[in-house]
Amino acid sequence: MKEELSKLPGAIGVFDSGYGGLTILSKIRQALPEYDYIYLGDNARTPYGTRSFEIVYEFTLQAVNKLFEMGCHLVILACNTASAKALRSIQINDLPGIDPERRVLGVIRPTVECIGNITNSRHVGVLATSGTIKSESYPLEIHKLFPDIEVHGQACPMWVPLVENNEAHGLGADFFVQKDIDSLMYKDRKIDTIILGCTHYPLLANKIKRFVPDGVTVVSQGEYVAASLKDYLHRHPEMDGKCTKGGSCRFYTTESEDKFRESASIFLNERITAQRITIE
Repeated sequence: MKEELSKLPGAIGVFDSGYGGLTILSKIRQALPEYDYIYLGDNARTPYGTRSFEIVYEFTLQAVNKLFEMGCHLVILACNTASAKALRSIQINDLPGIDPERRVLGVIRPTVECIGNITNSRHVGVLATSGTIKSESYPLEIHKLFPDIEVHGQACPMWVPLVENNEAHGLGADFFVQKDIDSLMYKDRKIDTIILGCTHYPLLANKIKRFVPDGVTVVSQGEYVAASLKDYLHRHPEMDGKCTKGGSCRFYTTESEDKFRESASIFLNERITAQRITIE
């Protein structure tokens, strides 16, 4: 693989198992509009949240390799499940053999880094998919930086289907959002900061803010990931030089182009075209 990869500059790759990563891409493009981007959604095999660590790792590595083959030197895993279950293994075990100069970054660490300055009670909640909660990635990462913070998680299995079926504004969403937030707060009434640990959840932001208690801060990932990437490129000019700057964005999906375009409209305020590809 190493010999096959082009050394020419290329776009920044953004990967998600589905559509939620488009919320991350949108914030990154707002912060860094001059760069070129390739978004790859493994929509044919979504969701990743209910899959085993081994399968998520296998699928994510396939997607990363595909983006490398498409010219990307830097890939962002805009997916909490992939970041939780695959990122570290890819960074440690695979990149040295593929190309030690390429980089894969996730969304959990940039989100966690901001928490210490937000919470006053030092009690934090995480709302995420079952896979992300079971991985305990957020508590582990938070405790590395802030060992004094107490963390409680709540799986929200219905939230992603609600968003992807365009029901985020319906009354059914009210029931599930309130139910899961109440369950989280019941675990620890001192929680004053809640992390939205899934890239779909910003589309439920208005309902989430309605049902969280007064004084609780809701942290969405997009702005923090975008700011972290901007800082990363500033601190690593050698990587910045490998990223082309034409202001373009291409979209690829492992599902139907028409289905992707229709569903992407829920997440992006623009009309897009997409191309179907296979990854293996």
